[in-house]
Amino acid sequence: MRIGILTGGGDVPGLNPCIKAVVNRAGDAGWDVVGIRRGWGGLLNFNPDDPTSADEWIQPLTPASVRTIDRYGGTHLHTSRTNPAKVKASSMPGFLEGKFPFTGDKKLADCTSHALRVLEHLGIDALIPIGGDDTLSFAARMHKEGVRVVAIPKTMDNDVFGTDYCIGFSTAVTRSVEFINSLRTPTGSHERIAVIELFGRNSGETALISAYLADVDRTLISEVPFDIERLARQVVIDKRDNPSNYAMVVISEGASMLGGQVVEYGQEDAYGHKKLGGIGQIAGEALKQLTGIDIVHQQIAYLMRAGAPDSLDRMVAISYANLAVDQLLQGHSGRMVALQNGQYTTVPVDTCTQGLKRVDVNELYDTEAYRPKVRHVLGKPMFLY
Repeated sequence: MRIGILTGGGDVPGLNPCIKAVVNRAGDAGWDVVGIRRGWGGLLNFNPDDPTSADEWIQPLTPASVRTIDRYGGTHLHTSRTNPAKVKASSMPGFLEGKFPFTGDKKLADCTSHALRVLEHLGIDALIPIGGDDTLSFAARMHKEGVRVVAIPKTMDNDVFGTDYCIGFSTAVTRSVEFINSLRTPTGSHERIAVIELFGRNSGETALISAYLADVDRTLISEVPFDIERLARQVVIDKRDNPSNYAMVVISEGASMLGGQVVEYGQEDAYGHKKLGGIGQIAGEALKQLTGIDIVHQQIAYLMRAGAPDSLDRMVAISYANLAVDQLLQGHSGRMVALQNGQYTTVPVDTCTQGLKRVDVNELYDTEAYRPKVRHVLGKPMFLY
């Protein structure tokens, strides 16, 4: 048995412990593990007719070769946002040019058949892709094409539908709380308003939980457009009532003002997403204009996913890895490992494409005060979801 493993989308702390645990568990079973480098890009760019292609895109993994990778963050296999089913002309490997037609308004080519050919050429019997809903949506496609797949969810946004927890979330919250509290020093020293922007495209869960734990004054999440004039009035009062004469605001990068648009820029990636970022600066400039108070604006950004994972992300990453290999050992396929109601389980791999996981605004957020609202904890899971 030969397993292929890959990591796609944004890197998060916990990927390397997950990779290591897959390799060790598979090794105990007498199976080989092949690392596919740069996510689904490895299958797209590997050329079966070029013997040297493997050097760049394929990496054999053994317990010895992964022995120390769990000691640092990121992904040992590197990553990309490649989608072999939606390839732009600019991303088409030279050896595939002219072999796949570009169709639709966006002129994209479906190179899935090439990915299947690569798996067959490499003798890979099953895949363990680790990623968010974009990466896992192509995992669902591979399952439909007959490939044995057991997927593992990861994203610091914690927004993969079908699981309560994704690898990377706890560490992202931990980092965010640390930086938010550190920023109290300059904000308080200069008696300003801090506007701290956190990652969170469509789900404001990371911002919500981080702000809840750091006890910030106001929190703006992706799910609820905010009234900048109301926010200005609120933070002026927050600042006045603080003995140190400052106020703290946390904002999701996917948040928007009432009547405004989400701030995006750059080219769409292979899953149709542009880069986000900048709403914190826009909101900060508006607050200064409305209040006359100077702003400390800070994007935490990639620092949220920097460094080694915390203990919870290690625990989940290793447990997900063992569960995924166990599923293959039991002959199962087309599954995604998950946590639901505090228990490890599995769901169909295409579950991630069947819904949206967002903040339960009615239960957890005050849309008037722009604050987390967690009044009823009894019966809730550890992370309130």
